[in-house]
Formats: sequence, C-alpha cells, structure tokens
Amino acid sequence: MRTLGLIGGMSWESTAIYYELLNRGVKARLGGHHSAKLLLHSVDFAEIERMQRAGAWDEAGDMLAAAARALEGAGAQAIVLCANTMHLVAPAIERAVAIPFLHIVDPTARAIRAAGLTRVGLLATRFTMEETFYVGRLREPHGIEAIVPDAEGRALVHRVIYDELVHGRVLDDSRADYVRVIDQLAKRGAQGVILGCTEVGMLVKPEAVALPCFDTAALHAEAAIDFALA
Repeated sequence: MRTLGLIGGMSWESTAIYYELLNRGVKARLGGHHSAKLLLHSVDFAEIERMQRAGAWDEAGDMLAAAARALEGAGAQAIVLCANTMHLVAPAIERAVAIPFLHIVDPTARAIRAAGLTRVGLLATRFTMEETFYVGRLREPHGIEAIVPDAEGRALVHRVIYDELVHGRVLDDSRADYVRVIDQLAKRGAQGVILGCTEVGMLVKPEAVALPCFDTAALHAEAAIDFALA
C-alpha cells in the first residue's frame, strides 16, 4: 500500500471527513484490520482564509507547496489536497514535488462523464465558482460545462460555507436554501450538481435534491484509495 500525504485543515471539518473516508475505504477493500497509510499536514485555516480574502494566492501557494515538500520528505508517495478552493494554487504544489498530485477535479469529472452528463451545476466558494481554475479544468480536457448560481445564489452558498459549515454548523434553513439554489440550476439546464466544496456534503444529501449529486470529497477519496492500492 502506498502512503498518501494529506494537506488539510481547510477546514478541519472536511479533513476529518477525508480521514474517515480513506480509512473506511481501505478497510472495505482489504478487510481485516487494514487502514490507510496517511501523513497529514494540517494548516491553520485562519491564515489561509486571510490570504483568500486578500487575494494573496502566491503566498498561499508557497505555504501549501512547503507543506507538500514536507510530506514528500516524510515519505508520502502522492499528495491529496483536502479542499476544492485551494486547488487554485495546485500548479505551485505540483512544481514543488516529484510525487503525483491527485487533482480533485479529475475523479469528479470522470464520475460525471460515467453518468452520461455534460452540463452540471457547481456549488462552491465564490473563489471556485468565479475563478477559471475549476470550471476550466472541467471543460478542458473533460468536456463538461459547469454553470454556477446567479450573484445572489453565489453569495448565499459562499456565506453558508464560511459562516456555518467550516465551523461544523449544519442548519436546516441553509439546507433548504441550497435545495432552492439547486432547483434554480436545474431550471437552467443542469443535469447534475457538483458539491464543489468539501464541506457541502455535510449539508446536501442526495436524497433531498432532484439532481444527481457529485460529492467531491467522496470522489477524491476514492481516487486516492485507487492510487494507494494500485
């Protein structure tokens, strides 16, 4: 089994989800007393959030690149960044290490294509919804069009993530708001919806919405297990 290096803490709530998914997934495949071989570098999210607000992406990229180098030096054989938004600095991380970087968009896109879909809604932080790093990688090379909520919807989705979910607060009113936003995306032609922030799966459950849901944390973890056990 290969050792995975996790960069987490963005937030620790979703990193805990990754830890559970990876260990349960390895045990499900191998049985017995097996668990995943993991190294974790968990950042202080307050520092990352400050950089996000300031648009200091180069500084954030340097911080996460240093984390990746430390994990590689400790014996990690691939890097798993336990956050969607910080994939904005994925190129800086990839340049910093010689081991593979397992990008979150790729397993998500493969699952969407396997479901026969080409046009999906995207719920995420405003950075992920409004910058090109995410929707661009879905489009090229995967041929998937991502549509995002209108300005009011984007503000709502972003606020719930930062004011509630990263603090472990899962509120029924916010769940209803997200379902409403998803319904609006469906009316605009979305065939499915990407839960494009690793905390969103805490709030949105597939049985509560009309569209197929693609939980990026779960899909990313499965791809990481594939690599670890290959």
